[in-house]
Amino acid sequence: MEQQNEFKPFIPADKAMPELTLTSIIVGAILAVLFGGANAYLGLRVGMTVSASIPAAVISMGIIRVILHRDSILENNMVQTIGSAGESVAAGAIFTMPALFMWAAESGTAAPSLVEIGLIALCGGILGVMFMIPLRSALIVQEHGKLPYPEGQACAEVLLAGEEGGAKAGTVFAGLGIAAVYKFIADGLKLFPSEVDFEIKSYKGSGIGMDVLPALAGVGYICGPKVSSYLLAGGTVGWFVIMPIIALFGGDMILYPGTVPVSELGVWGIWSNYIRYVGAGAVAAGGIMSLIKSFPMIVRTFKDAIAVYGKKASGENNRLNKDMNMGIVMAVVAVVAVVIWLLPIIPVNLVSAVIIVIFGFFFATVSSRMVGIVGSSNNPVSGMAIATLLFATFLLKITGNVGMPGMIAAITIGSVICIVAAIAGDTSQDLKTGFIVGATPVKQQIGEVIGCVVSAVAIGGVLYLLSAAWGYGSAELPAPQATLMKMVVEGVMEGNLPWGLVFCGVAIAIAVEILQIPVLPFAVGLYLPIHLSTPIMVGGLIRWYFDTKKMDSEADRKKCVENGILYSSGLIAGEGLVGILLAVFAIIPFGGATFGDFLGSCLGINLGNWGGLVFFALLCATIVYFINRKEKKA
Repeated sequence: MEQQNEFKPFIPADKAMPELTLTSIIVGAILAVLFGGANAYLGLRVGMTVSASIPAAVISMGIIRVILHRDSILENNMVQTIGSAGESVAAGAIFTMPALFMWAAESGTAAPSLVEIGLIALCGGILGVMFMIPLRSALIVQEHGKLPYPEGQACAEVLLAGEEGGAKAGTVFAGLGIAAVYKFIADGLKLFPSEVDFEIKSYKGSGIGMDVLPALAGVGYICGPKVSSYLLAGGTVGWFVIMPIIALFGGDMILYPGTVPVSELGVWGIWSNYIRYVGAGAVAAGGIMSLIKSFPMIVRTFKDAIAVYGKKASGENNRLNKDMNMGIVMAVVAVVAVVIWLLPIIPVNLVSAVIIVIFGFFFATVSSRMVGIVGSSNNPVSGMAIATLLFATFLLKITGNVGMPGMIAAITIGSVICIVAAIAGDTSQDLKTGFIVGATPVKQQIGEVIGCVVSAVAIGGVLYLLSAAWGYGSAELPAPQATLMKMVVEGVMEGNLPWGLVFCGVAIAIAVEILQIPVLPFAVGLYLPIHLSTPIMVGGLIRWYFDTKKMDSEADRKKCVENGILYSSGLIAGEGLVGILLAVFAIIPFGGATFGDFLGSCLGINLGNWGGLVFFALLCATIVYFINRKEKKA
C-alpha cells in the first residue's frame, strides 16, 4: 500500500476517535431524509440534483461541534456520509419511478406501493455500496493525487476547517430560510408567478422565460458558468432554432406525433410534441457516447481492483485500510439478487435480476471513476439509465415480456441501476473524504448502508405525497427525466417513437461531440424547457464574477466561492423542503377545495411576470450580499 504510506491523513491510523456513534447515526439519518426530500423535489422540478455532502458536513459541525460541544472530525464525517446517501437514493428514484405513477394514472391501475418503492430503492442502494467496496483501494488509495474527486476533497477541506463550522452552518441556514420564505410567497401565497413566460410574436415558434426560483440560481452557482452555459446553449438551439423552423415549415400540416396543425400550436405545444423527442435522442446519444469513451477506463479500473485485492492480504493491515469483508460483500450481493428475483412485489424475473447485477456492477464502476473526474453533480446517471432501459426493454420484448408488465419490469430494472450508479458515485466521494481526514473505511461503508436504509424508507412517502399533490408530468412537477425514461420504454416496446425526431437529436449530439463540447449538459438543456436553463445561467454568471474578480489573495477568492456554494446549498434545501410542505397543503381538504388553494387566494394580488423578475433579482442580490459579507469578515 505504497500510496497510503506516502499520504498522511489528518487523523493517523493509531489514533482512535468517536466515529460511528449514536449521535452521528441520528443526525445523519435526519439529514438523509431532509436532503433526500429536498433533492427529490428539485429533481422532479428541473431534472437534476446536486451533491449534499458539503451542506451535510457543515450542518453536522453546527450541531455536533457548536451545539453538543463534541470534538470529533470523524463523527462529523460520518454524519455527512449518512446524510449524503439520502440525496443519491432520491436522485436514482426520481429519475425513473415516477413513470410507474404516470402509467397507473393513464391506465387506471394501482400505483406502486410504498413497500415496493422502498424495496427497489433499498436493493439499489445496498448494491451500489457493495459494488464500490472492492474498487476503493484501486480508485481512492492508489489513484490519490490523480483522481481529484472534487466534492470529496472539498468536503474534507470543510471538515478540516472545523473551527469555522458555526459561521459556515449559519450561511447554509440563512440560504435555507430565505429560500423557504421566497418559495412560500411565490408558490404558496402566489404573490408572483414562479414561472415568467414571454412569447416572441415577431419570431413565430420561439419564446423565452425563466423559472424565478431559488434552487435554480443555487444550482447554477454550484455547477458554475461552463456547465450552465452548455445547458443554455442546448435550450437556445431548441427554442430559437428548431422550434421556429418547425413553425416556419410546418404551417397547416399535422406532423406526427402532433394531432393538430402546427399553426395551431403555441410554443409549448411545439416543445411538448416535437422538441422533447429531439432532446431525448440527444440525451440518449450523449449517455451512450460517454459510456463508450469510458470503456477502457472501466476495464483498467476492474483490473486494478483485482490486483490490489490480490496484494492486500500480505500488506499492512490497520484501521485505515480495513474494508468490509469480501465474503460479506459477495453474500449481500447474492441475497439482494435473490430478493429482487423471488419477491413478488418487485416485478422482475430471473433474467431481469441477472441484468441488474451485471449492469449494476458495470455502471457502479463507471460512476465511481467518473465522479472522480467530473464530480457527483455531473455524474451522467440518466445516460446510464437510458442505456440500461434500451437494452432491458429490447431483451424483455424479444423474450415475450411485452405490454404494461414488460414496461413496468423495464422501469424497475432501470430504477435499481439508476440508484446503484448514484450511490456508487456518492460512496466514492465520501470514501475520498474519509481517506483524507483519516476515517475507518469499513465504518463509513456501514454508514452508507444506514443512509440507504433510512432514505429508502422515506423516499416512497415523498413520491406518494408529491404525486397526490400535483401529479407527475404536471406544470408543478414535470418530472423531465422520468418522462424521458417512460418515452424510451414505450417507444421500444410499442414501436411508436417518432424516430425521425429522435435521430435528429442523435445527429445534433454527434455534431456537439465533434465540436468537443460536453454532450450531456448540452443535450439536457435541449431536452428541458429554456425556462430552467436561464435562471441556472444567472447563478452561473454570479459564480463567474467571483471566480474572475480581482482579490487580495487566492485564499480570499476560495473563501468567497466556498461560501457561495454553502449559501446556494441552503437555497436548494430551503426550496425543496417548502415544496414538500406545499405538497402537504395541496392535499389537505379545506372549504370545499384544498388548503393550498386557500393560501393561494389569501392575498388576492399577483404582481405578474415583471414582479417575478424583480423578486428574482432581489434573491440574486442576497447571494452576492452573503458572499461579500463573509469576505469582509474574513
